[in-house]
Amino acid sequence: MAYVLPLRWTTDAMLAELTGYLRWLGARVEVIVVDGSAPDLFARHVTLWRGLVRHLRPDPAGRGLNGKVTGVVTGVRAARQEHVVIADDDVRYDEAALRAVHRLLGRVDLVRPQNYFAPVPWHAWWDTGRTLLNRALGADYPGTLAVRRSTFLGMGGYDPDVLFENLELIRTVRAYGGTEAAPAWLYVRRLPPDAAHFRGQRVRQAYDDLAQPARLLTALAVLPALTAAVAARRPGLLLAAAAGVVALAELGRRRAGGRAVFPSTTALAAPLWLLERGVCGWLAVGQRLLLGGVRYGDTRIRQAAHPIRTLRPR
Repeated sequence: MAYVLPLRWTTDAMLAELTGYLRWLGARVEVIVVDGSAPDLFARHVTLWRGLVRHLRPDPAGRGLNGKVTGVVTGVRAARQEHVVIADDDVRYDEAALRAVHRLLGRVDLVRPQNYFAPVPWHAWWDTGRTLLNRALGADYPGTLAVRRSTFLGMGGYDPDVLFENLELIRTVRAYGGTEAAPAWLYVRRLPPDAAHFRGQRVRQAYDDLAQPARLLTALAVLPALTAAVAARRPGLLLAAAAGVVALAELGRRRAGGRAVFPSTTALAAPLWLLERGVCGWLAVGQRLLLGGVRYGDTRIRQAAHPIRTLRPR
């Protein structure tokens, strides 16, 4: 199996920890780091990772607004194995998860594992509310996917001009006729970001909902519903709604042995996260209408992800 890690760092704060993880990975799978970092950082990585991984620059012929997609496409094309894990730099597999993904790719074209945060600072606790609601209603969107290389190459990769690149990859596989597994029991650890990075991602993550109309409409309804309940002086209604959201999140936490990785208090974060998404959903729509898209690096991206009906003719 191959492991593709697209990377674009502006600081090496996590370098020692990541190097230890890459050393562990390299003893088990083919590791390809596609590194779009600044030249001085890239040179340091070359020296430190020589002999541990295949260390590449993104394909200069690749074009697109989302640099992560260019890195993924470069890495999958370079892989020598049929089964390929794609993972962000904060994802940490263990051997059991790697073996489970490998087995599943023997039957399906794409595997969607379940991330969990460890450790769990306040902002990771907050974001886990989103994860639990997603688990209760279907499947979460992790920072890692796994694909069959032949399927990926056969469908020509995926669009590099979208914000929600993981959803775009999932939908492109489906449009191509591929099969997917999203096992709720397949847990893969994720390191939490720092609090400043978390705060900076709130509107951008809400922008992802523009590719999922039902989720977007739900988010946009939160503030009007809250305003109506306050105007009607119905605090009991607000408490009942919050309790219902917590109960739904708790179902997600208990699903498929989730209590082993999601702390008992994380379901309480779900109403807070939903309120945040209600605010940021309106801000995301405003950025789409007034600014033409959401800020991503030095550019703006308009398209969150394409519907399957658009991808299928392609």
